[in-house]
Amino acid sequence: MTKSAASSSTPIPVRRAMRKLGQDIRDARLRRRIPTEILAERASISRMTLYNAEKGDVNVSMGTYATILFVLGMIDRVSNLADASEDVLGRQLDEERLPKRIRLPGKKTAAPGKVGPSDKAGAP
Repeated sequence: MTKSAASSSTPIPVRRAMRKLGQDIRDARLRRRIPTEILAERASISRMTLYNAEKGDVNVSMGTYATILFVLGMIDRVSNLADASEDVLGRQLDEERLPKRIRLPGKKTAAPGKVGPSDKAGAP
């Protein structure tokens, strides 16, 4: 699949989110006054890959984005991307699958017509 085909098949909300991520990375780099050459070198990527990441290119790997965020001192945010405690829909779906009521295990009684162990002791 070519780059343009991959981009065109990417859902619009994903492309928007990636563009925002790229812009946020660029803003963070500029606030820290880190030149592209230095950031690319520290992240062990080419300047072109950094340029593509800052554009929000969906073809840049997640590992590359994570490495750039690590170099910028923002890696803690990556570990919370799909945090289960923030997954409201997932928790609601889990709750729907819970049983409505729970039955406690009852005492086992002998079936009618059968003699239980206590009945044998008293038999003549």
